[in-house]
Amino acid sequence: MSMNQPITQPVIKADGFTLRPMTKADAGQITLYASDARVAKATKTIPHPLPDGVTEAFIDRALSVDRTEDVWVIDPSDDGSEVLGAIGLERMDRNQSEIGYWVAPAAWNNGFASAAVSAIIEANPQACRTIFGAVFQDNPASARVLTNAGFDYIGEAESFSVARGVTVPTWTYIKKLD
Repeated sequence: MSMNQPITQPVIKADGFTLRPMTKADAGQITLYASDARVAKATKTIPHPLPDGVTEAFIDRALSVDRTEDVWVIDPSDDGSEVLGAIGLERMDRNQSEIGYWVAPAAWNNGFASAAVSAIIEANPQACRTIFGAVFQDNPASARVLTNAGFDYIGEAESFSVARGVTVPTWTYIKKLD
């Protein structure tokens, strides 16, 4: 694909919300939720405390023509103005992607993460043959999101958490789509 040719990212309808590409207008709500230590410490890449400009740089990368990850906002509004979380697919080689997601703490235990993962799998916007997911072992709720979406457990590993400043044990899952 040419570096000048934009990568299209579809809007994906789900039950009770829309997965839509990020916009610069989402920065305030993303900053609010990403600043929460509970959210940051459940991800590999969100720092805590959240430095100025990190959200804007994240949105710029998500909107970049040559990005390697597609990121959608979980938006329950009718007018595209709310953020309940985010879900992304990082492109890998051999028609594979890695999934990552977070949901605002106020919306936890309401099925948004499970529904968002299921909607991404059904839409398969990157035409993946395989999707991987890894969750920190101290976050069994995220593991349930993946297993409920039909992911199979394939083993343990570890990943560095920027917010924690340490390497954290993970469980790794796979979903074959072909």
